[in-house]
Amino acid sequence: MVYVKDEGSEFEAPIGFVWKYIFGGANHDSAHKTTRNPTFKKVSDITIEYGSERFLRGKWAPDRLRITMVEPISVTTEWLDGALAGSKFVYVYSPKGEKTRIDVYGEFTSKTLPPDEVEAAAREFLESEFSADAPTIEAEYQKVKSARH
Repeated sequence: MVYVKDEGSEFEAPIGFVWKYIFGGANHDSAHKTTRNPTFKKVSDITIEYGSERFLRGKWAPDRLRITMVEPISVTTEWLDGALAGSKFVYVYSPKGEKTRIDVYGEFTSKTLPPDEVEAAAREFLESEFSADAPTIEAEYQKVKSARH
């Protein structure tokens, strides 16, 4: 198991807008090119199971995650099936005016990857998630701001 901490990234939009995007469905899902064929199963008002095929470490493979969203504070994820099954991590969101800070803390593990590749795979996953969301959030927020003026 590898502890991964990634602090200080920012989305160029206020926290309320970021949460609308996270819960936005198709727009959020289409931004993520490293997943395909998503499925959603509601577990509770704040928890879903998300299944997909995910591109990680150079190949597509099925995975399944349990995701709990505590608006506007955090998203907690447990990786149930896939390359990083058994991993648990939390995204923590902090308002910063017109921006939203995002910090990630987690323990990552794998039954299929060599131990020395687990941290690299975790960071690859986190980077792909942020790289998909950040430009989409910024572009959508700029549209909303422009429409107000």
